[in-house]
This record gives sequence, C-alpha cells and structure tokens, in this order.
Amino acid sequence: MILEGRVWRFGDDVDTDAIIPARYLNTSDPGELARHVMEDADKEFPAKVKTGDIIVAGKNFGCGSSREHAPIAIKAAGIQAVVARSFARIFYRNSFNIGLPIFESEEASSRIKEGDKVEIDADKGIIRNLTTREEYTANPIPAFMQELISSGGLVEWTKKKMKGAAA
Repeated sequence: MILEGRVWRFGDDVDTDAIIPARYLNTSDPGELARHVMEDADKEFPAKVKTGDIIVAGKNFGCGSSREHAPIAIKAAGIQAVVARSFARIFYRNSFNIGLPIFESEEASSRIKEGDKVEIDADKGIIRNLTTREEYTANPIPAFMQELISSGGLVEWTKKKMKGAAA
C-alpha cells in the first residue's frame, strides 16, 4: 500500500477534543464530523483540508477520551494517514478498527514540515519526503492490519469474513 499526499502539521498531545470537539458528539454521521475535524486546533482546517492529505504530528496524538469519533472524523475528512512520534493506545486501536492507517516515526514527526509532499510505503515502513528527498522509517503495518484498512475497518472486514464463511 503506497500513500501520497500533502502534509498538515500539528504538535504534541493533540487530544480527541481537539480532533473532534465534544460539542459535535451528538452525531455519528461521518460527513458531519468531517465538517468539524481539528477545528479547535485550527479554525480553518476543515475548509483547507483536501482528500488525500496527511497529518503529521508530535507525541501522544489522539490522547484523551476513547471515542471512535476522532479517527472517524479524520478519515471522513479525506485524510488518508496520520504520522506521529507516538499515539495514544486507544486512538491507535480505534484508527485501525475504522480503517485509518497510522504510522509512528520520531524522525518523520520531527523533520516533515507543513505543506511538504510525502509518500508512505505501508508494507516497508518507509516515509519519503518528496519535497526534501529525505527518507524516514516507521513500523510497517502488518498484513492483517492492512487487510483491516483495505476492508474499511474491523466491521467491514468481519462482514466479508462472515460472508465468505457462509458461502
């Protein structure tokens, strides 16, 4: 799986309230959540983000509550991946459960700038900064987790497996 996109930068300890403010948790509609993604971190972000963009952040991305709304809002906004120095564990798991690829890389997190264009090879765990021609390593996504992502998340993966078992 190769991902390529333009980068949006965020800092350390971006919590789930910054990703999707609690005042919007009265809906589970992905499109509505996407209209408010990251707005408490950057008021203009929902209007600026484009399908295929990538978020790069510091340490502890997705800390705070365990709500799945946060990765759902990111994915629904068209962001195809998040790279960070580290992720809160529950956000990490929720991301794969809904099919959002995430990558931990201290080097990429500290060197990639907003507006850079990057390419991520999920199989090999290589992040290439196409703007600066630098290359960084991340843990590759295991085959099973890539299967979850390509299926659209855990629920869709389970549906496919159940359908296959019934045949």
